[in-house]
Amino acid sequence: MKLGNDHLSVDIKGPVMSCVLNRPDSLNAFSKQMIGGLQDALKEAEKNQDVKVVVLSGAGRAFSAGGDVKSMGRSTTQDLYDHVGELNRLILSIKDLPKPVIAVVHGYAAGAGFNLALACDQILAAEESKFVLSFAQVGLVSDGGGHYFLSRLLGPYRTKELLFTGEPIPVETASDWGLVNRVIPIAELEEKAMEYALRIARGPGRAIGMMKKIVDQSDQSDLAAILEQERVTQTMMVDTEDHKEGVQAFKEKRKPDFVGK
Repeated sequence: MKLGNDHLSVDIKGPVMSCVLNRPDSLNAFSKQMIGGLQDALKEAEKNQDVKVVVLSGAGRAFSAGGDVKSMGRSTTQDLYDHVGELNRLILSIKDLPKPVIAVVHGYAAGAGFNLALACDQILAAEESKFVLSFAQVGLVSDGGGHYFLSRLLGPYRTKELLFTGEPIPVETASDWGLVNRVIPIAELEEKAMEYALRIARGPGRAIGMMKKIVDQSDQSDLAAILEQERVTQTMMVDTEDHKEGVQAFKEKRKPDFVGK
């Protein structure tokens, strides 16, 4: 299957799949091609055992402006309903993928572009980045899961403030609030992001996939359910090749060579 299209560049180098939103003239505003291309890439990432991590970034001056404001007002309500449905499926695909997805943000991550980054498992951001929920400025509500992600990360009061006002969040504030994992100088962003992705990719793939699943389910489960899920999962993990390799490497005082099995 050919991956990527005019609005999305996809490249697989070793264990890392790199997906680049590629509509720089529109600040990588979403299109049907872009969303469909990302869906196809995520399906390939799940099937391809060599891919351990997906990195999502944007071409040009920004990560993504989210919805294409220039096209608003020209679409029918059915078109909008279908478009948001495709966006919803993409967000769920990111969360369901049993492999880490890392958002690498520079410039603006706005509207649904911000929410796309929040759907990922980690966010690495350049020093000058800004995050903004701009829906209120055009008379819309947040889509792409913004209400869900931010209310769990920041609580309802701060989330409502961001939604109601549409004020940009500087990267320093986003980092202080726990929305960003690392803030990196723009000149080093691509290199440092790849180093980080490779570090995760070299880890025990099955265990990392299960940790992602358990963490993502933790806010919908009580402690007893998570404890039981940990017990069942741990019982599965002790039979994996990676666990055996990790124990052997510890005994031999060397770094483990995980294979994701």
